[in-house]
Parts: sequence; structure tokens; C-alpha cells
Amino acid sequence: MRAVRYILAGAVLVMASSAADAQNDRNNNGYRYRWKDASGQSYFSDSLTSEAMKAGYDVVNSRGMVVQHVNRQLTPDERAAAKKLADQQAAAQAIIDQRKRDDAQMLSAYPTEQAFTAAQQSQVDNYQQAVRTTQLNLQGQEKTLADLLTRAGDLERAKQPVPPYLTTRIGEQRNTVASLRATLQRQQAAEATAKTNMAAEIQRYRQLRAANPNGG
Repeated sequence: MRAVRYILAGAVLVMASSAADAQNDRNNNGYRYRWKDASGQSYFSDSLTSEAMKAGYDVVNSRGMVVQHVNRQLTPDERAAAKKLADQQAAAQAIIDQRKRDDAQMLSAYPTEQAFTAAQQSQVDNYQQAVRTTQLNLQGQEKTLADLLTRAGDLERAKQPVPPYLTTRIGEQRNTVASLRATLQRQQAAEATAKTNMAAEIQRYRQLRAANPNGG
């Protein structure tokens, strides 16, 4: 009988202890907060203070183990720098992802190197055709300008005034010729770039095809 009383007393004690622990958990979840100030001094608290959030803190359970670390609050400048870095990394990753999609699409569209080379050559041919068209147009516009200047020169040599309409027409024609010359320069530069890139693109295609023999 005495043994039974001891067992019952022990059970009551365990239940009381468990109830106390449960009450403690309900009060503060069994966690405490630990942080250090600028001088390295450690602090503990049952509640999270503004100083802890500014400094960064550890969440410590009832056994004294760190269950979570929270970094200190960033300054406005640090937040701006972190956002800028994150945006740059996201942009760089977007470029990489887009390149992978482009590569997969390329391999799907051109199953053989011959087909890919033909497509690249077609692009170069298009640039060359644009250059030839602009060159012909420029030659015609330059001839028109030369004719207008000849007319104005003839009038001046004949001691006759150059009509305003002819002066205006010459100015407009000069602008047309200048614009075409600038266009031709851009087209020739694009053609040269396409020719230079063609070999590199074919080499890249070969590498991708070797790594993906069955497609993208």
C-alpha cells in the first residue's frame, strides 16, 4: 500500500512539473533571445527588443540551443545595395536562362549543321543585299545632287542668281545623301559583324550538337 502511495505521489509530481512546463511554453514558447551589442556584451531576454533586432539575434530554446539566427537590420544604404546586387544577379541569370532556351530552340530548328550553316549564310546574304541596294540608291542620289550643283554653278558662271527653290533643293539633297551614307556605313558594319560571327556560331552549334546529339 505504501508503494502505491509513492507511485501516486510520483505521478502527481510529474504531472505538476509537466503542467508547469506547459504553462512556461504558453507564456514564452520556451524560447529566449540572445544578442550582442557593439562591444561584444551578450544579452538575454524573454522578449524581442528593438536593440536585438538592430544587432541581430539568436533564438535559444529551453535547452540553451540556438534554433534560429536572425541577421541584424540593414541600413537604407545596405538595403539599396543588396537590392541592386539582387537585381543584377537576376538579370544575369535571366540572360543565361534565355540563352539556354535559344540554344534548345536552335537545335530543334536546325537538326543538322548543314541546315544551320545555310541559315547563317542566308543572314549574311540579306546584309549584303541591303548594302547593294543602299549603294545603288546612294549612287542615284549623289548623281541628282551633282546635277543640282551643276545647274547652280552654271547660273553663277552666267552671273545669274540662283533661285531660292534650287538652293533649298540642294540642301535637301545634301541631307538625303548624308543620311544614305550613314545608313550604308551601319549596314556594312552589320555585314562585317555577321561574317565574323558566322564561324563562331557554327562552332557553337557543333559544341551544342555534340552535347545534345538527340536534340535540345
